[in-house]
Parts: sequence; structure tokens; C-alpha cells
Amino acid sequence: MTDTDTDTDTEHSSTADAEDAPADTILVSSLETSTGKTAITLALARIAQEHGERVGYMKPKGTSLQSNVGKTLDEDPLLARELLDLEAEMHDLEPIVYSPTFIEQAIRGREDPTELRERVTEAFETLADGTDRMFLEGGGEYDVGGIVSLTDADIAALFDARVVLVAPYTIAGDADKVLAAAETFGDRLAGVIFNDVADAAYDSLETDVVPFLEGQGVPVFGVVPSEQVLSGVTIDELADELGASMLVDAGADAYIERFTVGAMGGDSALRHFRRTKDAAVITGGDRAEIHRAALEAPGIRCLILTGGHRPSGAIIGQATESETPILMVQTDTLTTVERAEDVVRSGRTRNVETVDRMEQLLADHAAVESILSADDQSH
Repeated sequence: MTDTDTDTDTEHSSTADAEDAPADTILVSSLETSTGKTAITLALARIAQEHGERVGYMKPKGTSLQSNVGKTLDEDPLLARELLDLEAEMHDLEPIVYSPTFIEQAIRGREDPTELRERVTEAFETLADGTDRMFLEGGGEYDVGGIVSLTDADIAALFDARVVLVAPYTIAGDADKVLAAAETFGDRLAGVIFNDVADAAYDSLETDVVPFLEGQGVPVFGVVPSEQVLSGVTIDELADELGASMLVDAGADAYIERFTVGAMGGDSALRHFRRTKDAAVITGGDRAEIHRAALEAPGIRCLILTGGHRPSGAIIGQATESETPILMVQTDTLTTVERAEDVVRSGRTRNVETVDRMEQLLADHAAVESILSADDQSH
């Protein structure tokens, strides 16, 4: 073969690769876990599909695991496969299971970053073949994966992806975290979506923080308000996850957004409970004065009684009358609190309806067309 033949073959190969490659790749990353990243990624992918695009999805690092060794795979790719009607294998959708066991092996030098990068690249090429656009979902927080040189910034560079950063917001100081992430991603950062923003913080974010960030060269695509169906878990779902017995089930379709522990006296408890809303009180099943205080507070949605102690008939009667569910678990209070908070944090209730709602929220509160436009987005 002559040198000319070699050059021609290389040119043809490059052309074929260019034709197979998606026109645009978007990586949805996150400042923190449980910011709605999965729902936003899939909602954007669905919108692109509705525009007539052929889309692909990959979560390079599976982080939402239910076992230390990663035998139970991340639920996000399963939802993506169902929602986007993808005919893709799980080992491609999630090429790396970033479990505690994997991390330990990597630290001991038993995982080769070069081989892992090749594995991720092969999966990407398989999934991207024939698509117009690829959507990549980051792994938990944006800096996860540094142990094997596969942070979200590394992956964005590997696939020449534009980055959409999902950020929470509570106080003005949260802008520091956004600026730090923007510096990490550099020119690849297309913009930020603030998600699940509480009413109390919404105005200051839009009025002060967004203009400040844009003045610093950080585009903001939108501010999505908090919505109970996305940020909470129903009492029914919570009971299932905790393996709880439902002693009173009236009102079990209400949403829980937070938990409070009943460890104080009755009078103090009542004052405390009256300052919270959409909360579940977790306390021992033998603490009748706490039970009564919780049932008198309008913002308490249910009681979770620990230690396997059944409350008195009077408490059950009062709860039935006020339609406040009572859940009973066998575990102690501390363990129950950790498990309950994990249920809300892990987003195990994500489903098609969640993505439907997020799609509408993005349409109402974010510049979706700007997000999906690859024009003038140089790296």
C-alpha cells in the first residue's frame, strides 16, 4: 500500500466516524447528590426526541447503588431505557459501577484508569451510533471519579461534551460552589439550572445571584421552583421502603419532605412541631406525650414509631380522627432516621410521572431551546 492509499483510507475512516458520531453531546452534571439531575437529563432527552431527534443516553459511572459491591445496578439507566425506548445493554448504559468495593480496588491499584477510559469510550461509541444527540448523566457530585481520572470534567473532555450544571440554592453563599464548578469545567460549561428552589429563596436568587453569576461569565438557563411531588416521598412509599406496619393508614397519600425526631418533653415538642411542615415525627413507640403533641401540630403528616412498641388505643383513635398515619418499625430511632432520610435523598421514587412533571417545569422555567442549541458553543 502506498502512502497516498494510507492517507485516503484514514480520510475515509474519519469521514465515516464523523457521520456516525452525534452532532452534539450534553453532560448533565451536579453540584450535589439528589438535585434532580436524573429527571432533568431524561426530560431534556425526551424534549429532544419530541423535536424529532434520535437520542442516546449513558451514565458512565453508576453511583445510585443499593449494595456495596454494585450487584444491584443503578436505577437511572433502567428508567432511561424505558422512558426513551432504548434498545441498549445495561453494561453499555452504565459501563462503570462506582461502588464502595470498586473504589477500594481502585485505591489499591487494581483498576487501570486507561482500561476504564477505553471501556467507557467503547460504550459511548456503541450507544452514540446512529444518534443525533447523546445525553450523559454525571455521577452524583461533579468531582466523583477522580480516583480513576473520570470526574464529570474528565468525561466532558473525553467526549467533547457541553455541560449543563444542576445546582441547589438556599443562601447567597451557594454561588461560591457554582463558581468553583464553573472554573473546573471551563469553556465546556454551557450553563446552570437551579433546581428545587424554595419560595423563600426564589426572589433573591433571580434578582441578585443570577445577574451576578452571568456577570462572572456563568450563564444561567433557569430557576426551577420546588415542587412537592418531586422533592418529597409519599407516606405509602416511605412505609414500603422502611418495611413498616401501617397502624393508621388514612391520609397515607400525603407527601413527606423532612423528618424531625421527638426526643424532648411534650410542651417543647409541641412548640417545635408547630414550626415545621410536611414532616414525619420519628420517636419511640412508648413516648405517648410526643405522640399527642405531634397529632396536635398541623404540619406533621405522620408518626413513625420505633422499637416495635405499639401506641395506646387512645393515640390510635386520635390519629384516625385527624387522618394522621401511624407507621411502626422494629428498628431503633437513630437507624430509622438514617434509613428514612436515605429514602428521600436517594430519589427511589423516580418514575415516568416525575420526568413528565420535570419536562413541564423546564418548559415553564428554563431556556430549553438554548440548552439544546449547539450553535455558538465553542469549547
